This record gives sequence, structure tokens and C-alpha cells, in this order.
Amino acid sequence: MKFYKHLLILLVLFGVTFSTQSQTIKPIAVKKEMKKVANWQIEHFRETYSGRKKPHHIAAWTNGALYVGMVKLAQMKGGKKYYKWLKGIGEEQNWKLHNRKYHADDHTIGQMYFELFRKYGDPKMIKSTQESFDFILENPSKQPITLDNYKHLERWTWCDALFMAPPVLAKLTTETGDKKYTEFMMKEFEATREHLYDTDENLFYRDNSYIGKLDDGKKIFWARGNGWVFGGLTLIMDEYEPGSKEYEYFKDIYLKMANKLIEIQTLEGHWAMSLLGQDKYPTPETSGTSFFTFGLAWGINNGLLNKEKFQPHIEKAWNSLVSHITKDGMLGYVQPIGAAPGKAWADKTEVYGTGAFLAAGSEVYKLVKNK
Repeated sequence: MKFYKHLLILLVLFGVTFSTQSQTIKPIAVKKEMKKVANWQIEHFRETYSGRKKPHHIAAWTNGALYVGMVKLAQMKGGKKYYKWLKGIGEEQNWKLHNRKYHADDHTIGQMYFELFRKYGDPKMIKSTQESFDFILENPSKQPITLDNYKHLERWTWCDALFMAPPVLAKLTTETGDKKYTEFMMKEFEATREHLYDTDENLFYRDNSYIGKLDDGKKIFWARGNGWVFGGLTLIMDEYEPGSKEYEYFKDIYLKMANKLIEIQTLEGHWAMSLLGQDKYPTPETSGTSFFTFGLAWGINNGLLNKEKFQPHIEKAWNSLVSHITKDGMLGYVQPIGAAPGKAWADKTEVYGTGAFLAAGSEVYKLVKNK
């Protein structure tokens, strides 16, 4: 009798735990959290982060990543306020990319220009971006594909770059009909993939300095670095028809990464800053987790991933993310600017973390709305 009593208690406890982990996520709640975080970020937009003395330039990659998420919120019903804010940024920057001609980071803001062009139809919004890439295509960099202690930054020698520049080139082909942008992008992307992609783990090294290195016996795969790649894949695939050569190329990488990611998600729902080093890096981190949540939810919404298999992982990740939003609307536990696993704090954030969270929210919203 005692045995059955204990068994009953265990079953009840299991039921409570299960129901807590699989609690229903409501679309209205997702949108509310998105607006809360976005509004806080707009209010604090010109503040300093990551120990900097000056705010990020409005065309810097940090803000370029923020705008990707802000655009996705603007595209949702009631997003007029966010479109207006983004348009103001573009006008302030005179619709130009940032300063460095070849540097992928300085191309990121171009993604926002193209999305605003699609909204407003004003050619001046993308004219300068097209001219910048025409110059690059006519005068391609001859630097090697290895980063080599930051000596070579003109090509995509670090995995973050795969989020920054390729989607802009894909959008250029979509809007101009000229395949030269896609051909260049595919060639350069494959060079980076061949250099940094680990075919045994289906993850990307951040750059060549991590290839062959171990941390407590584990290969070092930086969460946000892989988040940049995984989120970037969805942005690129959005520009191509399913079944096309380009789509299938990126889909292959995407599916391999997606299956790996759900294998290594932590019990708490986030992903460790060093993806294979959960024991050494137990601190939550919301920028990488947001990008993975975004990419996985996008996969279900676009028919690439099995809903029954992947949705529980997405819901667990989303619940983890919203638990780290302060009452004022700041997304905490965003790892500061870096290139490797490190530290994150509940009371520290960064603009790219907000962007990744908003991107995640846009896809989670679609997912639970169509449940």
C-alpha cells in the first residue's frame, strides 16, 4: 500500500512539472512581451552598453541586428509606430551603409533598408546599398578566408558575418532580378562554410582561432556565433523559392543545425554560451537563445521542421527568455560584445539581444496563433 501511495505522489509531481513546462503560450502574451521589450529599447536607444563610453553608431552591426527584429515587429498588426521609428533611422543615416566598404558588419543595416523599401517603395532607400555592393562585386577582395588575429576582415572570415551581409545580397537579387548578387553570395558563403563548419557536430566555429582548441575537453562552439548563422539562414531562405538550388543549399545546413540544437538545449530551456560546455557555462544567455528560438520557430512555420518534435523545445526556450525580462522591459542576460563564451548578467543587455528576441517573438507568435 505504501508503494502505491509513493507512486501516486510521484505521478502527481510529474504531472505538475510537465504542465509547468508545457504551459500554453498565448499570442497576445507574446506580442505584449515584444512591445514591452521594444519600447524599453527605443526609450534607451542612445545609451551605452557593454562598458562602452559612447553609444553605438546608428549604422553599426549592433543596431543593424536590432533593426532586423524591429522590422519584424513593425510588420505585425499595429506596427506603424515601429515603422516610423525605423524610417527615421534610415533618414538620419541618409540610407547609406556604415563606413567600411568590405566589412560585413557594416552591411547589416542594409537589411532594414530593403524591408523599408518594400513597405514604402522609395528607390532612394536602397540605391546607395546597391552601389556599394556593385563596387565590391567589381573589385572583389583578394584577402584569404582566414581571420588570422583580425588581419583579414574584407571577406566572411568569422561566422557572425553570415548573418550580416548574405541576406542583403539575397535581397538585392530579389529586388533587382540580377543573379550576380546571389552568385557572389553563394560563392563566398561556401568558402566560409568550408572553413568554419564542423561536419561532425553540425556547428560553426566562430573563426579559425577556435579550430582544434578544446575547453575542458569540449570543442568550442560559441552560442551567439551559431545563433548569427542559424538566424541568418532563415533570412536568406526567405528570399528564395523552396526547391531552388539556393534554397536547398541553405536548407541542408539549416536542418542539420536544427537537429543538433535540440539535442544540446539545456533543461532550463536556454542554450549554454559554449554549446557543448553546459557544465562550465551554466549562466543563461538570451541573445544566442533568441536566435535559436527564432530559427526553430521559423522552421515549423515554413514547413521544414516537425511540429510535434520541435515545438516543445521552442516553447521551453521562449518561456526561458521571457523569464529574463525585467518589469521595465529590459531583456537581461545578454552576453556583452565578444567572440567567445563568457559571462552574462541579469541586469545587463545589448541592442542585438533585443533584435534577436523580437525576431524570435515574431515567429513564436505565428506558431502559437496557428496552434
